[in-house]
Amino acid sequence: MRLTFPILTLSHGGAQRMLVELTNGLTAMGHQVTILMPVDGVVSYDIRSTIIRSAYMDLQEQDYPSGDVIVSNFHTTVPTSQAASNQGKGIHVRLSLCYEPPFLPDSSLSFPSYHVTEYLIVLSHWQQELIRLNHGITGNIVPVGISSSFKNMKIRHSLQEPLNITAILRKTEPGFSWHREQDYLIEQLDDVKEQYPYVNINFISPPDEFNSSEALQKLKATGKYRFFTPANDEELCYHYNGADIFVSSSIFDTGSLPGLEAMRCGAALVCVYSGGNMEYTNHEKNCLLSYRYENRLGEDVIRLIRDPNLRTKLAAQGERSSHKWTWANSVRLFEQAIRDFLLKKRLTQKWSLLLSLSIDARRHPITIPKYPVEIGVASEPGLLCDSL
Repeated sequence: MRLTFPILTLSHGGAQRMLVELTNGLTAMGHQVTILMPVDGVVSYDIRSTIIRSAYMDLQEQDYPSGDVIVSNFHTTVPTSQAASNQGKGIHVRLSLCYEPPFLPDSSLSFPSYHVTEYLIVLSHWQQELIRLNHGITGNIVPVGISSSFKNMKIRHSLQEPLNITAILRKTEPGFSWHREQDYLIEQLDDVKEQYPYVNINFISPPDEFNSSEALQKLKATGKYRFFTPANDEELCYHYNGADIFVSSSIFDTGSLPGLEAMRCGAALVCVYSGGNMEYTNHEKNCLLSYRYENRLGEDVIRLIRDPNLRTKLAAQGERSSHKWTWANSVRLFEQAIRDFLLKKRLTQKWSLLLSLSIDARRHPITIPKYPVEIGVASEPGLLCDSL
């Protein structure tokens, strides 16, 4: 298949990670994958597909190559994807990596973008139901996966460090990260540190975000926290492996990948319900989970500090349960969803053609000669019916 993915940026992040894994995986399967990016689009990952760039800051419909499928994602990629699809450059499939209207600006634009195409892929049952209720479309589920780079290196004991409590901290400027509840996260971990001053509080940030964020740099300057800025999966895996407890405070995520990666690396997970993380979390079975209104994040961390047996149990079960989440499975399900959409499109076109022929036949009926037939073969209507 020939697939075109309009992508605005491939900087470090969960959504970008999924786009990279899907496009690389489809390319490895033999599909012809083209990534269309703006002239200034950032690429922070190893890309094995073909990248073409628009001459402009914003993608234009004429930038799209001809193909079988166009896969839009963020709502701003939808209009040009549909326009290119209308020109015959492929059917338009929406890969919704996040449901934008409730938590991002411009909901007056992002909400109706879900009415543009019926072919929809989502990441979780929670997201699927949310969109079905709001728009009447039931998307095909393609879950997130975990890179084979992430594994339990079993180095925690050999590090000989105090108990490490680790979380992801993202750039807050220009204000699109409120759903991560980072102020709440810092407040709760400060309370933990006050009660247990010997523990380490660690924050992991993408290097490009840390280097451009005055807020993150000020936090580091306080000396209260250790900051790690891993440049690749190997470094990120090491820092996950250094964490005894991994904490996630996000309240609105379709996939919530970091918690799953940390579980694979052997950390005990403490998290807030975010919707998408219900795909892999099970309270007191493989993590400790609370709803935001319970205001219990710090208490759950302290519970694991005080109860090392529970911490070990949750970490072990979390690691075991994480093994079914692979990118190979995600790519396989994505490819199947695309094939299903193409088949549905072909069947719809054939049905439309048959329907139009039927309507045309009613408008221009064929005249059938009346009996008796003069060709001398049969003079009884029943004989002619038997021969049809």
